[in-house]
Amino acid sequence: MSKLCVYLGETLGDYGFPNGHPFGPWRMQAFSEALDQAGLGPKITLRTPTPASQSEIERFHDHAYVEQVKRQSASGTGYLDDGDTPAFPGVYEAAATVVGSCLDAVAQIMRGACGPAFVPIAGLHHARRDRAAGFCVFNDCGVVIETLLQQYGLAKIAYVDIDAHHGDGVYYGFEHEPRVIIADIHEDGHYLYPGTGRSDETGTGAAEKTKLNLPLPPNAGATAFFEAWGQVESFITAAEPEFILLQCGVDSLAGDPLTHLQFSPQCHRHAARRLNSLAQRFAPGRLLAVGGGGYEKANIQAGWTALVEGLLDPV
Repeated sequence: MSKLCVYLGETLGDYGFPNGHPFGPWRMQAFSEALDQAGLGPKITLRTPTPASQSEIERFHDHAYVEQVKRQSASGTGYLDDGDTPAFPGVYEAAATVVGSCLDAVAQIMRGACGPAFVPIAGLHHARRDRAAGFCVFNDCGVVIETLLQQYGLAKIAYVDIDAHHGDGVYYGFEHEPRVIIADIHEDGHYLYPGTGRSDETGTGAAEKTKLNLPLPPNAGATAFFEAWGQVESFITAAEPEFILLQCGVDSLAGDPLTHLQFSPQCHRHAARRLNSLAQRFAPGRLLAVGGGGYEKANIQAGWTALVEGLLDPV
């Protein structure tokens, strides 16, 4: 079995917004400390973050939008969306490193050097092809999926999202694409940004019934998660994917300041273990986990540490 690769480094941690923004630059260091305290360091392979090229980013994103990010990165002023995602000096380079680290993980996984892999500062699932949204500048998930389709020629990719927020940038980016199987557990959009992810959103055209949205009410806890997870696992198993991408935001854990779900770290451990098992069954170990949201230090530490434990121990 290949080793678990985890991407840590200052350049990856640079993706964080200043001035007390909820998605601050402290998040990676908090996780790194918890990883050491849990004694998991010797069990993983550390890999160095690396930037993506502009052409790689543009596998998913529009050229004009990428150029806009570069301009605002140079000036360090203004917002990249309607007010959630501020520009700061170097934001382009930081966001490109998120994408590049995920693409390096894909390359390592596809050649069998890693499997699974985890990029904690990633999973920026709100960014659309032509704009930023919800703290997300470049949608690394979207770039990964396009890379697997375009460069590796895969015919069935599974995207699983357990972040409290619906992964709208991924869903609408691939709403019409039958090769992308999506299963997304999230807080009901009636109560939380971005307001999407209804259960009747199942894909369109040739992709109808290739997407599974499972909105949960505020304060839904671990019992609701495990009930929903049974549907996710059945859905992914039926698809027999060639690659699995897990967005494992810990803002779905109890106590997050921006959301209302009440999951426990055991939910993230279970998702990682089960998807790792399915990846070994269908996708020769091809599983990439990306960190997603989470705005409370203790939850980042407990949730992502549990995730790593799950990735090390498939069932």
